[in-house]
Amino acid sequence: MNPTAAARITYVWATLCVITLLSWLLGHTDHTPRPTADTTITVAVLTMAVIKGRLVVQYFMEVRTGPRWLRLFIDIWLLAFWAAALAIYLY
Repeated sequence: MNPTAAARITYVWATLCVITLLSWLLGHTDHTPRPTADTTITVAVLTMAVIKGRLVVQYFMEVRTGPRWLRLFIDIWLLAFWAAALAIYLY
């Protein structure tokens, strides 16, 4: 692994950590004894989950170096998952 690839992996890992902390901060509430669901927060957390999923698949499962059809299939699958989860939540 060359230094630029190692640096890229480190940046992706740091980004995943930041997104995890942001989603936790958005979902964590101290104001009420029971958590309350907010549509904006839910959409933001689901969107961050898809971004995290794409980063993990692309960089740690090395799909970004795979064939174009595989990258496209994974992106479509992630978007379909996001849309289905959002539709189930909003329904």
